[in-house]
Amino acid sequence: MELNDLYRRVIMDHYKNPRNRGELEQESVAIALNNPTCGDRISLQLQLEDGIITDARFTGEGCSISMSSASMMTEAVKGRSYEEALDLAERFSSLMQGQDVEFEELEDIEALSGVNKFPARIKCATLAWNALKKGIEPQTN
Repeated sequence: MELNDLYRRVIMDHYKNPRNRGELEQESVAIALNNPTCGDRISLQLQLEDGIITDARFTGEGCSISMSSASMMTEAVKGRSYEEALDLAERFSSLMQGQDVEFEELEDIEALSGVNKFPARIKCATLAWNALKKGIEPQTN
């Protein structure tokens, strides 16, 4: 099996079986963003406690790239400090810009590395990550 085929399977698995899809029942930080060029929409909810993201959920509609990325991102940030989550978001942004970035601890995220070859799809992949940054950056000031 080629690496591209494996990556496609990982992306489609997250799209068809999204992790952390739904809404948090307790009070949380909520961020809604959309990508007007393609119609992708996401509403991200973060449970923040003592500098840690204790839970993350999302709802929305969009292409397989945006919804898979949201699923992967919510898995990746749970249990991480604000600073660690922001670092992951910056590393993901670098990956989308074509830079060589390793996600040893988060293998699924590397499946999105091929998106940078399709500039119109980069906004799809980064939508959830931008919502994450918008939600936690005010908490770090």
